[in-house]
Amino acid sequence: MTTRDFKILLIAFFLFSGNFNTIAQTKKEPLSRILFIFDASASMLGRWQSGRKIDIAKKLLSNMVDSLQDIENLELALRVYGHKSGYPPQDCEDTHLEVGFLKANYAVDIIKKKLSVIRSRGTTPIARSLEEGAKDFPDKDARNIVILITDGKEECEMDPCAVSRLYQRKGIILKPFVIGVGLDQSWKESFDCVGRFFDASKEQDFTNILNIVISHVIDNTTAQVNLLDENGEPTETNVNITFYNDFTGISKYNYIHTINAYGNPDTMVIDPVLTYKVVAHTIPPVTVNDIELRAGKHTIIPINTPQGELEITMNSKVKYQYIVRPSKIDSTLNVQEINTVEKYLTGSYDIELLTLPRKSFLDVEIYQSAKTTYAIETPGVANIILPSKGYGGLYVYNGDNLEQIYHFKGEKDQHRLTLLPGRYKVVFRAKSGKNYIYTTERSFKLKSGQSELIKIY
Repeated sequence: MTTRDFKILLIAFFLFSGNFNTIAQTKKEPLSRILFIFDASASMLGRWQSGRKIDIAKKLLSNMVDSLQDIENLELALRVYGHKSGYPPQDCEDTHLEVGFLKANYAVDIIKKKLSVIRSRGTTPIARSLEEGAKDFPDKDARNIVILITDGKEECEMDPCAVSRLYQRKGIILKPFVIGVGLDQSWKESFDCVGRFFDASKEQDFTNILNIVISHVIDNTTAQVNLLDENGEPTETNVNITFYNDFTGISKYNYIHTINAYGNPDTMVIDPVLTYKVVAHTIPPVTVNDIELRAGKHTIIPINTPQGELEITMNSKVKYQYIVRPSKIDSTLNVQEINTVEKYLTGSYDIELLTLPRKSFLDVEIYQSAKTTYAIETPGVANIILPSKGYGGLYVYNGDNLEQIYHFKGEKDQHRLTLLPGRYKVVFRAKSGKNYIYTTERSFKLKSGQSELIKIY
């Protein structure tokens, strides 16, 4: 290599390195947005330990937003309901965005000042507030989180559960957090379908719950999926894993499971706001439900997926396929091609090879980390020459019984069939033969790899 060539390579290297570093530096952490929906309805004037609910909740929420002031990539907003119109009469449109989304360091003081002048007056339009709150978010290109703080149930004949589910399915918001402030015991279950519910029956509970909720928003949370073999060891890998939002049923993450350089299942960063259904796409798939991650912690998700391998080998130009079913269950799990290897959960299966004739294997056992193999004889070729176009077909002998495996439909007089080795019979009647006595039959035997000419006279 000349000095000139070396210099060119060196320049190219530094240019590429510079571009790579620029790309790495421009990659940003995901933006999180928190919309606080605050209940200022008349019921918040009720007593709650050391004072009125509204005063205690305002104070504790103000303290909490103070702690968020220096969080990067975080925006805050405040929506309040029940504070503009007195009750009665009932005003179900009394929900207002009091502080729009701003970076946390700007939003905190504004939210605190707004909370200080809020007064409890009206009714409780929770569903309308969730609906309008979803529209408060500028877009869905962020972790859009709703924290609803309330002491009462819906009073405006709308369905908060339906509204929450709708905007989660649209991807506009994540599963809301609902903090119940001294809620009546009979109302608590009605919030389970709205979001993740926390019951603050005491003032100290409220502070602890806010800390937990905020931890879900700002703390890095990791998880690993342990695909366990029959010995309970996490040795299985290279399986597709899907995390579904357990509330909406929509897939959130799709990963190919790996084991890292230290022999451990890889660590994934997973949003702790949601509850998940995790599916390991083995054959058959394995599902675990109600997976909740501990915010800021590492969660191990064990899934029992002991696997072995299956292969059917055959020397054939035809790429035959075979159906794999659970043993004694008429339900297709997989369609596999001959001379390929596929993994299955350990257990018993039925196999149907789509050859002519079809060949079945029942109660095939798949064992942990072992390969179950079946070798099929090389098929032969039967060249059937008919005297004319006609009807009938080809039969295979199963002991003394005959099973028709191919039909003559009166469309052609030559049939070239690839068949498994065995004993066969041709039964034929010409189109022109209008009586059953014109039926002709001939038996033949086909050996592995053999080509046989069968003429019907």
